[in-house]
Amino acid sequence: MALLTDPAAWLALLTLIALEVVLGVDNLIFIAILSNKLPEHQQQRARRIGLSLALIMRIGMLMLIGWIVTLQEPLFDLGITGPPVEGTNKASFETAFSGRDLILLVGGLFLLWKATKEIHHSMEPSDNSGDIMDKTPDMKTAATATFGTVIAQIVAIDLVFSVDSILTAVGMTDEIPIMVAAVVITVGVMMVAADPLARFIEKNPTLVMLALAFLVMIGLVLIADGFGFHVPKGYIYAAMGFSVGVEILNIVQRNKRAKLAAEAAA
Repeated sequence: MALLTDPAAWLALLTLIALEVVLGVDNLIFIAILSNKLPEHQQQRARRIGLSLALIMRIGMLMLIGWIVTLQEPLFDLGITGPPVEGTNKASFETAFSGRDLILLVGGLFLLWKATKEIHHSMEPSDNSGDIMDKTPDMKTAATATFGTVIAQIVAIDLVFSVDSILTAVGMTDEIPIMVAAVVITVGVMMVAADPLARFIEKNPTLVMLALAFLVMIGLVLIADGFGFHVPKGYIYAAMGFSVGVEILNIVQRNKRAKLAAEAAA
């Protein structure tokens, strides 16, 4: 009850929710792209399951908060250091890796692989020849396998973003109830935003390529972070916001041209 009447606790909660929502944007883009590859009747279900698992995972991590914090402690050092940065005694490159670093490296590589694969797939012409029923004798099994694969990929990347999310929460407050409340509210916001975002991306195919490019950039940033090169998130989100703004202007322009062409034809 003391937390409910403490203005500092409410301020910490609101700040943490804002940070978690911003950090969840890239996770939401990944979920939207993956779920849109499923049949329409399975897309919303995949998003709900993916985000529900993310919520369970993050709350579970909060219950193991002491162990999560230890992920920042170095596990091993390869013993290679770069030349010192001019004017300091700090090496320009270090190879001491913590559990968090390894998770970020694996997650970054996974995002790079997945985004590059999707970009390559989108640029390849589809092979529509032949009867699809001849190629897939068991359509139900194929659909189930695809759904399971999508959920597995969502869970894998949720793990990466969850670790970063929890460590951010630890840096903001020491109160577990505030962290849990912020995580629940954030995932709730993501659930509300997931369907409109996925529909918007689906209706505007050019945004898919832009979103995949974002995932490539985020993957590179995660890998750099794993190696100790910290890129301020503000730069990333500023670049993403500017790119989305330009693409929205392009979409508006295309829609106006299509409307004028339709009116002229009529």
